[in-house]
Amino acid sequence: MHYVLRKYGMITDEMHLITEEPLKDRNYRGPVTNRSCTDIICCIIFIIFIVAFAAVAIFAYVKGDYKLLLYPMDSENNLCGLGNMKDKPYLLFSDITRCISPIVFLMGCPTPQICVKKCPNKTEPLPKQYCSDVNIPEKDCPPYVIQSKDLVNRCVPDITVLGKAALHLKDAYNHTVKDDDLISSTKMMRGVFKAKAYAEQIINDVMRSWWIILVALIITMFVSLLWIFLMRWIAGIMVWLGVIGFLVLFAAGCGVAAWKYTVYKDSDEIINIGFNPLLFTVSKAKFYLWTSIITGVVFLIFLLILLVLFSRIRIAIALIKEGSRAVGSIMSTLLWPIIPFILQIGVIFLWLSVAVHLYSINRSVNSTESVDIISQVESFCSDLTTNETNACSVMKTMESYTIYLQIYALFMFFWLVNFVSAMGQLTLAGAFASYYWSFNKPDDIPSLPLLKSFWRCFRYHFGSLAFGSLLIAIVQMIRLLLEYLDHKLKDVENPVAKFILKCMRCCFWCLEKFLKFLNKNAYIMIAVHGKNFCVSAKDAFKLIFTNIARTAVIDKSTSFVLFLSRLAIVCAIGFASYVVFGQKISLDATKYIDDLQLNFHAVPIVIIIIGTYIITSLFFSVYDMAVDTLFLCFLEDLDVNDGSAEKPYFMSKQLMSILGKNNKETEK
Repeated sequence: MHYVLRKYGMITDEMHLITEEPLKDRNYRGPVTNRSCTDIICCIIFIIFIVAFAAVAIFAYVKGDYKLLLYPMDSENNLCGLGNMKDKPYLLFSDITRCISPIVFLMGCPTPQICVKKCPNKTEPLPKQYCSDVNIPEKDCPPYVIQSKDLVNRCVPDITVLGKAALHLKDAYNHTVKDDDLISSTKMMRGVFKAKAYAEQIINDVMRSWWIILVALIITMFVSLLWIFLMRWIAGIMVWLGVIGFLVLFAAGCGVAAWKYTVYKDSDEIINIGFNPLLFTVSKAKFYLWTSIITGVVFLIFLLILLVLFSRIRIAIALIKEGSRAVGSIMSTLLWPIIPFILQIGVIFLWLSVAVHLYSINRSVNSTESVDIISQVESFCSDLTTNETNACSVMKTMESYTIYLQIYALFMFFWLVNFVSAMGQLTLAGAFASYYWSFNKPDDIPSLPLLKSFWRCFRYHFGSLAFGSLLIAIVQMIRLLLEYLDHKLKDVENPVAKFILKCMRCCFWCLEKFLKFLNKNAYIMIAVHGKNFCVSAKDAFKLIFTNIARTAVIDKSTSFVLFLSRLAIVCAIGFASYVVFGQKISLDATKYIDDLQLNFHAVPIVIIIIGTYIITSLFFSVYDMAVDTLFLCFLEDLDVNDGSAEKPYFMSKQLMSILGKNNKETEK
């Protein structure tokens, strides 16, 4: 408390001389409580965009109908089973062999398609009855039809008669149907039915073993929690083993290559390097010579880096251990990632729902029933007042611009997903900043630090979150546009345009990564000081840039330790599930697996591994945020404090001992 009074000029040097206690800010609680709203303009813009997105969603739900996507559409944009095609619910492909390309799932099948009353019940060439059914040109008439079955209102060949159908059509005419095309089409259809059968068996396996999968995922949660607690003791071991193993690997490679060179230096034997068509031939002597030189140079470079950055690696290990203590002191942070995860899933489903309904509007306009409804609406609007007529015009205009509404919905999807992620980062940063800036840890940590950080996040920094997430959303939209242009220019023979486009894609990819890194550190500074986004980003960048060596070492060390931790847990749980479901040991549990009668024992194993990866990602994302927050607070601690009674360090004693720092006591 003494330090706070002195900081704000409420205590003078003369008053300090008569104090009896050393001037340590034991009551300091870290993140400032006296803060104001930041980035208000961006907050208002974000709210306006959300309201507009809600209007687009309402329009999509009112005018669209996702059920229309279940109805197939013919080449004349008629929906089979609706309107004037109500009595023709099935779609017949003119030449099914044109549908063997994977692109059909994105661009549709490039062959004329017609609505028919029923799928063909026999195989025949030149079926005139399907031309007389609809008014289509003679050239678009199906050259043949094959006995088919209904698959989601699409007529697909019956795989049981494809062999006979091929012979029948070949006898009728040899020039219309190619054996290779028909065989390819047969394989594709057979693959569809096999996939359907496999899907049913996989679902059946999941339903039978769901509780075992759930138990395995619960065990994963406890193992992840235990691992985070152990990190305060094994983090140093893991880091040093990794570094030493890396050096030993290159040293051994250099030694083996040098020995091989002495063996083959007088030999003319050659060795092939690379893969076809990039296949190179070189003599074994030269290959081993250059290998020994390269590995030796890499070994020396990393050995020198290790010697120079030895103290910084010790700082990284200390911060990793401190991050484990911070997570252990604020256990509620381990459950926090569940909330942003659920919110992001909600955003994804909302966007998908809106996008599907917007897409269905185009189909509803093409059906006769919808056209009749629209004509009735137009006649109704003509009898309304001026304001009501304007409202009708707006609705009709929105119908004709659904593609732009789709783009807007996609942009809002990126913005909202990044906003939720930013909210999670800022909340965790505020909680862990409360831990670091407590003088006596963990006694001085304020009560409910996570809940208070979440309140500050929405009460004061809603606009800053919107601003930071907006920057990333804009870059992601530009990247998506570049991907679209790259797809369009794939067949264009213009190397200059392709080179420029690839350079732009690379630049914007790097820009997105940089913005995510900068935003995370800006949110940490916002959590501590309560300033706006730009000022916080500038302060964070200044701290990082002036400590670039420490930042690089600690960032890579943290990533390395977290990677090994996640890999160890995923491999351990995956191997245990393989032992149980693969019945590699004789236990009562494995006998129970026999009773389940699973079709594929790999199904629960794969689901457990995927679930383990997701759970460990959620847990260790908290740990990663803890280390990043403590590191930035550590840099600021070094920048603004000097260990004196007036400005004591808040870092742990281990960090002070590594840096040779200490807090000086003041005599009475």
